[in-house]
Amino acid sequence: MIAVAIVEHNLPYSFVEYKRIREAFAYANSNIVFWSRNTVAADCLKIFEKEKRKLKESLSDIPGRFCLTTDLWRAITIEGYMCLTAHYIDRSYNLKTKILSLCAFPPPHIGAAIASKVLELLKEWGLEKRVFTITVDNASSNDNMQGVLKRQMRKNLVCNGEFFHIRCVAHILNLIVQSGLTVIEEALEKIRDSVKFVKASESREKSFQDCVEVVGIDEKIAKAGLVSDVTTRWNSTYVMLERAIKFKEVFRHLVEVEPMYMSNPSEEEWTRAESICELLCPFAEMTKLISGSTYPSANLYFMQVYIIESWLKTNEFSYDEVIQEMVGSMKEKFDKYWEEYSDILAIAVVLDPRLKFKCLEYCFNSLDPTTSQTRLDNVRKKMKKLFDVYSKKTGEEASQSNTMEQQVLPGYSGFYAFFSQAAGGNGMSALDKYLDEPVLDFLAFPSLNVLGYWRDNQNRFKELATMACDVLSIPITTVASESSFSIGSRVLNKYRSSLLPSNVQALICARNWLRGFEEIDDQFDFSNLEEAKKGGEEV
Repeated sequence: MIAVAIVEHNLPYSFVEYKRIREAFAYANSNIVFWSRNTVAADCLKIFEKEKRKLKESLSDIPGRFCLTTDLWRAITIEGYMCLTAHYIDRSYNLKTKILSLCAFPPPHIGAAIASKVLELLKEWGLEKRVFTITVDNASSNDNMQGVLKRQMRKNLVCNGEFFHIRCVAHILNLIVQSGLTVIEEALEKIRDSVKFVKASESREKSFQDCVEVVGIDEKIAKAGLVSDVTTRWNSTYVMLERAIKFKEVFRHLVEVEPMYMSNPSEEEWTRAESICELLCPFAEMTKLISGSTYPSANLYFMQVYIIESWLKTNEFSYDEVIQEMVGSMKEKFDKYWEEYSDILAIAVVLDPRLKFKCLEYCFNSLDPTTSQTRLDNVRKKMKKLFDVYSKKTGEEASQSNTMEQQVLPGYSGFYAFFSQAAGGNGMSALDKYLDEPVLDFLAFPSLNVLGYWRDNQNRFKELATMACDVLSIPITTVASESSFSIGSRVLNKYRSSLLPSNVQALICARNWLRGFEEIDDQFDFSNLEEAKKGGEEV
């Protein structure tokens, strides 16, 4: 129990040697025989091995495929580590995420070396033939790595790996927004300076509060107050703007009572700030979806991407030249990265019974009616191609088993064969039947558990339900791996810098298998991606 507590609560092995802890143990049991930190380390390794065997057995029973995320981390000891995480749907149709490995990974951190290590780990877990996708950040080494893996695993990948490579949305969002903010840096200076002025001293905050009361700001807004931003963190800039805009009348009044206040933005600058804030809003909403180690199924992402693309398109020819330049810079990055794998996000939307192709039709028509039909046809073609793989696999499995005889009531096997033949004779596959059914009313099912829908309808849609599980389990961000690095930095800190890599892996993996990921309460901080992880060359 003490060893489990040490794993779960990130306690040092020397915990059992603390004087007061030993006194407490002795008080509880005067006959206790104390044990050393070395014994605790050995016990933690045993827990790791035991939990690994249990997880390996559990994963072998998963019917579907596994989606992976992987990332590299440089610890405080300067050692390199690789994290490999598996995402999948269990037999109860629950979305699961488990760290498979967080192991020492010395240089060189080139694509071929990363691919070799990932393949080695997959073989160790018996998953090399059961992979669907891999999500990585925008490092050139990762582009090379996924190419090498795709070539080596092609015969075991769905559609020869056509949907294998997924780029991390957290990194794409960061690249897009940072490129836009670089253009409008000067436009933000007056608002940033205004916030800094108020927060520079207690007396100025008091003057500002007096102005708030004079102007009559809503009590809830006034209580939230102003927030300073960090220029390298775009999400903090968004929050700063969102808060400051609500106080623009207060800043105007502050000019009259604070002679030292010289940075009050003009009406045009406030209008521009409102436009910038409006532009960043859909990016902030997308961030909320991907900000924790737990994440929604993949059907919810496409609409967020559509909203971002729609905002960029709407403001591409803004009357404000500064906004126009900002949007142009952001749109260039958007087009470069999202076009590559929008197909799989679109397929995930179709697998939501409230959305199906109606949602895609609405989005594509809104963006560009002239290309809408072409884009819809492309998604239909890709979805049919993906479904055919699952349909063929299910057919082969059915021909090799006696499932019908086992499940059909005695005496009804002939009728079932006749019924199946008649049902199949109309030429409708499970995909055709699903798409032919009416779309569920979104208002009637606002919080529909999409995985629950496929669980309840697995007998009706068979191979399509299996495909839906694999597609809906795709993570579009490496945040789960980043979470493990966050935990790792608490396990391997300056006070425990002599921990062996094998002990680091045992503590972090066993903790994940016993307790899961810790919830991340704060919005995901993109700037820390580069600080916490030094294992790849960012493009």
